Amino acid sequence: MKIISYNLNGIRSASSKGLMDWLKTEDPDLFCVQETKAQPDQINILDFNESGYRSCLINSARKKGYSGVAIFSKKTPDHYTIGIGNPFFDAEGRVIRADFGDITVVCVYIPSGSSGDERQVLKMEFLALFTHYLQELRKTRPNLVICGDYNICHKPIDINHPERHTKVSGFLPEEREWFDQFIDSGYVDSFREFNKEANQYSWWSFRAGSREKNLGWRIDYHIVTEALKSRIKSACIKPEAKHSDHCPVCIEVE
Repeated sequence: MKIISYNLNGIRSASSKGLMDWLKTEDPDLFCVQETKAQPDQINILDFNESGYRSCLINSARKKGYSGVAIFSKKTPDHYTIGIGNPFFDAEGRVIRADFGDITVVCVYIPSGSSGDERQVLKMEFLALFTHYLQELRKTRPNLVICGDYNICHKPIDINHPERHTKVSGFLPEEREWFDQFIDSGYVDSFREFNKEANQYSWWSFRAGSREKNLGWRIDYHIVTEALKSRIKSACIKPEAKHSDHCPVCIEVE
């Protein structure tokens, strides 16, 4: 099973930049996207159907042009759910879960806290709720792939000039501590199983030259449960794709 996760920073904008042609070439079994910034009737489902994606699960934010996640799959999932059961965050369109055989894929767009203290508090609240949601899910579905934009760099190796960002949302000590505890509770950062090198990023700011100079952050992940670790065949970042300020991340699981 090949799974690609991609924060599109607007699915309509990404589509205008050749997203569908790229997707046909990559040909993943599952395409999990974040920041669709679109309502269901604004997403061209027919394009995905014509590319072989039978199932199109969409969780749009109530606020138009904001947030939103989706899972496009070649096989119809055995079961799926939308949201985590919290009315506030579910209205922001942040989570979809889909089951395929014994594997459960969770597509998540974790809130950013960069707009101010209030959103940072909400981000930490979401992280606590999401952790609990996954703890409960693992009781019946132990083989989890949690893919998406986490809006957190876990380690200094995951961000350019880490010494400059210790007081910036996305690399705050409390966020990194959450990530430590999350991994220690039985998860694996799939990319780091295959690549230990620095300067491997998935997001670059809009600051002029940041992408060309590779002044990026690695905030997009496929985190899997320990139970699934032995079945990971590969995991990589695809920085050559430029439909967004993010780039896609890919995992293959047996």
